[in-house]
Amino acid sequence: MSNMNQSDIISMLKSEIQDYEIKTTVKETGTVISIGDGIANVYGLDNAMYGELVEFETGVRGIVQNLNRKTVGCVLLGSDYGLREGSRVVRTQKRAGVPVSDKLIGRVVNALGSPIDGKGQIEADDFFPIENEAAGVCTRKPVTVPLQTGILAIDSMFPIGRGQRELIIGDRQTGKTSIAIDTILNQKGQEVICIYVAIGQKASTVAKIVNTLTKHGAMDYSIVVSSSASDLAPLQYIAPYAGTAIAEYFMKQGRDVLIVYDDLSKHAVAYRTMSLLLERSPGREAYPGDVFYLHSRLLERSCRMDDEYGGGSITALPIIETLAGDVSAYIPTNVISITDGQIFLESELFFAGNRPAVNVGLSVSRVGGAAQTKAMKKAAGSLRIDLAQYREMEVFTQFASDLDKATKDLLEHGKHLMELLKQPLSRPLPLHEQVILLVVAGNKLFNDVPVKEMKAYRSDLMDYFRAKYSDVIEEIDRTKTLTDELTAKIIKGAAEFKK
Repeated sequence: MSNMNQSDIISMLKSEIQDYEIKTTVKETGTVISIGDGIANVYGLDNAMYGELVEFETGVRGIVQNLNRKTVGCVLLGSDYGLREGSRVVRTQKRAGVPVSDKLIGRVVNALGSPIDGKGQIEADDFFPIENEAAGVCTRKPVTVPLQTGILAIDSMFPIGRGQRELIIGDRQTGKTSIAIDTILNQKGQEVICIYVAIGQKASTVAKIVNTLTKHGAMDYSIVVSSSASDLAPLQYIAPYAGTAIAEYFMKQGRDVLIVYDDLSKHAVAYRTMSLLLERSPGREAYPGDVFYLHSRLLERSCRMDDEYGGGSITALPIIETLAGDVSAYIPTNVISITDGQIFLESELFFAGNRPAVNVGLSVSRVGGAAQTKAMKKAAGSLRIDLAQYREMEVFTQFASDLDKATKDLLEHGKHLMELLKQPLSRPLPLHEQVILLVVAGNKLFNDVPVKEMKAYRSDLMDYFRAKYSDVIEEIDRTKTLTDELTAKIIKGAAEFKK
């Protein structure tokens, strides 16, 4: 029996030895040679790649940003507490990325994709790199589907399409964020996932925005990525890229995404901080010259994919803050040249009570009519020209006392149009309301209403249409076109209401 056991054991050992696989793992490690201000210079990571994640011995992670001859410069994505000269660093051989899943919808996360809203962990379905090459031109499709902002001044004159990048630019406190938030609120029921990226803002401001979105039921289809002012510069730097990686996850599923970067001026400042700490030499205007590439490789990822490639889209609304309306500064001109148009907000208009304070002359959409519903195109008609004429006349007539009837009419019409474009916060207008108001205004049926009473008059007019002409509303929403017959009905309804 014992012999039997011995031979069994020997044969088992033999088979074990024959089947034995040598499993060795080689981890490339390096040593910290200097650390400070969230930047670590590491010796010994000879094969590290640009943008690769590395792990320090305290568990904190970093991203490789500088590749020098003997050392690599890493930016830390957390506290440098416990790290010193001689600390160990390990390559992960992974590019920096964020965990993505459908469960992100309705949540507030930080730049690394970890939840910060106290509602528990998020299960990840996949891991998307934050830096990703933009889709090639052959895989894209022209922008033709409208993305309604619900803001009359924008939808009528500077329409935005799905897959477009439209810059919102203006001084501080001119309502840039409000336009972006109203656009998010207007996506309710439009099958669009919204991502709001807050870069370098106060945590209280972000909380307020989340509160607004929750109150209007917009968090059901929104994700907030926040990297507040108290966060480290590297985290503020990766926040918009992390937001775009999340957007790409949904775009790959063939869904439409709207992403707001609020704001890229602070993003550039965070990047400059990081660049100068990495001892890169500052370029033109004391900014590293690669700020253009910083924003172009971010915004280039927004597009509309061809049906063969899923047919999803990412629409971007980057925000840039100007100083004293200086659109010709370095970063504003950069972003203007990358995007497909800009909405320029002006302090003077804002303080004069024209809110949203959109400057009709300097704003433009380079996709324009291609992304407008037929109804809107027809209703908006000569709105831009009428406003331009009014503004020009207004300047001339400041000094004239006696005006002929034609000039008086033009000024009166312009005043009513300006009043029509005023819109309260968090009240985006549905398509049918925009079309009806524009048709009524275009046919000068508002002109004998005193300007002060316009607000009440238009809301009563819409109530009247909802009660008596619901078929008109239904048809505009269903067909998104404006026939001559419909126009006649709208004019008839407005005339009846006036009586």
